[in-house]
Amino acid sequence: MDGHAPARDNPVLVLGLGNTLLADDGVGIHIIRSLAHDPMTPPCLLPVDGGTLGFRLLDQISQAQAVLIIDAAQLGAPAGTVRLLDRHELAVHVQRSGRLSAHEAGLADLLTLARLEGFAPRHLALLAIQPQTIDWRETLSPEVARAATLACQLAVHTALGWVAAP
Repeated sequence: MDGHAPARDNPVLVLGLGNTLLADDGVGIHIIRSLAHDPMTPPCLLPVDGGTLGFRLLDQISQAQAVLIIDAAQLGAPAGTVRLLDRHELAVHVQRSGRLSAHEAGLADLLTLARLEGFAPRHLALLAIQPQTIDWRETLSPEVARAATLACQLAVHTALGWVAAP
């Protein structure tokens, strides 16, 4: 990695996490699918379905200069609230209040392993969406479904900002 901003040959890894069988827990996957199927999604984005996470994602994360993670997260806010937490905000929140999302422990382990292997993305953020319902159901709650559209736009805007960064 040469330290330059991500480009077409080194896209922004947009990693959706979640379980689509558990209603709003799957919002990250729903957003990734929307980005992957939208012809207007810029080519600098690489949407990846991370599911419920695993160390199998280490290769992709270790090769990325920019990683945007999308996941349902307990924000203590109304259902459908969308927040972009940069690397620092994510670390502060985890220290202060413990786990933010159901997949955070695995994600923290994965990022730590990547760092130990000598890899760390230049840009890292979590696009968090407050769930309404985590229960056996394959559809999103109305609040979270509406928020998914905003989250897609914010994901694209964030990635394009990283690409344009000096």
